[in-house]
Amino acid sequence: MSYSVQERIKPKALQGISDEQIRQHWALYEGYVKNVNGLIEDLERAEIGSRSWAELKRRAGFEFNGMALHEYYFGNLAAGSQLSAQSALASELVESWGTVEVWRQDFAKTGAMRGVGWAILYRDPMGDRLFNWWIGDHELNHPAGCHPIIVLDVFEHAWMVDYGAGGRDEYIRAFLENVCWEVVEQRHKDSRAGHTPARF
Repeated sequence: MSYSVQERIKPKALQGISDEQIRQHWALYEGYVKNVNGLIEDLERAEIGSRSWAELKRRAGFEFNGMALHEYYFGNLAAGSQLSAQSALASELVESWGTVEVWRQDFAKTGAMRGVGWAILYRDPMGDRLFNWWIGDHELNHPAGCHPIIVLDVFEHAWMVDYGAGGRDEYIRAFLENVCWEVVEQRHKDSRAGHTPARF
């Protein structure tokens, strides 16, 4: 089995994130899918325990998470969506942060931290709580067993076309105006039901 590019999650007509920005970012995602498939094939041929096998194993986490996180990211983007104030997610955001706006500020500041990586709203199903989490490299610092609910890419490639090198804050504001809350609320429902949320 090989992985395929998920065209149906490619967002269009976002507010503040141009189609050209998405086109260039999408090409990077396509590269991750290709690299994951190539790594799987190479691992199947490699001698178990060899140096080349070990190096492929080390690369696999970076490439796989690069693919998966981009699928979560593109999957949680759409123009014109609104968080339902009556949703379980809205209630849990208020329970955890006091207001949705305070959560939003915390999430934006998490994404604006120095460095490149990801800001992710995670739900811990064991602790039944939400966290805004900073991830550096794709494969490092993920809280084990937690479910991604909102995924924000904060590598420069996510905003350079639209905002240039210093435009991270503007990009994060645009991202938050384009969250597909229906998808995000479904991820939250899936997590509460004991299922890992689908990437797309």
